[in-house]
Order: sequence, then C-alpha cells, then structure tokens
Amino acid sequence: LKEIHDPPLTLYVRGRFETRDGRAIAVVGTRKPTHYGRDMAIMLAGGLARMGYTVVSGLAEGVDTCAHAEALRCGGRTLAVIGSGLEQLYPRSNAKLADEIAHRGAVISEFPLARQPDKTTFPIRNRVVSGLSMGVVVVEAGIQSGALITARMALEHGRAVFAVPGRADSPASRGANRLIKDGARLV
Repeated sequence: LKEIHDPPLTLYVRGRFETRDGRAIAVVGTRKPTHYGRDMAIMLAGGLARMGYTVVSGLAEGVDTCAHAEALRCGGRTLAVIGSGLEQLYPRSNAKLADEIAHRGAVISEFPLARQPDKTTFPIRNRVVSGLSMGVVVVEAGIQSGALITARMALEHGRAVFAVPGRADSPASRGANRLIKDGARLV
C-alpha cells in the first residue's frame, strides 16, 4: 500500500496486519449476486485461503460477505476495508462477521471512527482494497458496479485484474464480461 500512496494513508485498524498479508488477493462484486455469483465467490475465496492468500474485500452484502465468510471458514485470513468509520460499521448486518474478521484478520478504514458511510466513501474504500492486494478478482458486477471502480484502481496501481465470466444475458455479469473483453484475465 505504501508504494501507491504518497504521503502514506492513515488507516484505522481493528485486528492486525501480518507479514503474510503481503500475499493478498481482493475478491469483489455485486451486492446482489446470483446463485452462480455466490458459488463462484465462495469457491474462489476458499481456494485462495487454502493456498495461503489473504482475501481482501469491502464487507458489503453479497459477494464481499461470501468471500470474507468463506476465507474464515477455510481457516484463512481476510481483511475487510469498510466505507465508514470503525464505530459506524456498514452494513450493520455484518457486525458479527466483522468481529470474526477482527479476531483472525483486520477490519480497516481510512475514515475517522464516527464517519457515517455515504456515496462518496465507497469509491474511496475501493482504492484501499486495491492497494492492499496483488490483484483483484471481479466475480459478478453490473455495468455500474463499484467493483469496476476497484478494478480500475487496480489497473492504475499496476495490479492484476481478473474476472469471472457470466451469462451473456445476465445484467449481473455485464461488468465482469466487459472486463474480460477489455483484457482482464479470465478466471
């Protein structure tokens, strides 16, 4: 992360970083995945965790939740970068998952503790997700998905971008399919 931010960011962390977190891959996607999207997020995050990679995501509902939960289930590490202050966890439905992540990884924010989330905080969060990762895997993403912002940031940071192909007629796959068309590595 230091290599892409000058001056370095101030990060608020619940949990801890470890040396092995240098081998991190982000798994991101839509908040409303299809069954296929959920299955792919679980398969990929679990496989990465079993191979010793730290799984990074944004703690949002959907693909992010699946990725974090599966990394933990497989005994791996996961880092959750949130789009709010640590005292204003969003979504609240992931409070228990955030507690588990803090015990076996870290919940991270660059926002002051009491900062409420809004439409500006999530794109900022996506930049940190990319910066902590060697590469970004987009599982399922509509054409306006925030996951595409994370992929764009990854390219700007010199990180690898991967995408899972989806059904040609599925709106949930349009963004990921476009990434593949534009040169993302096929997963």
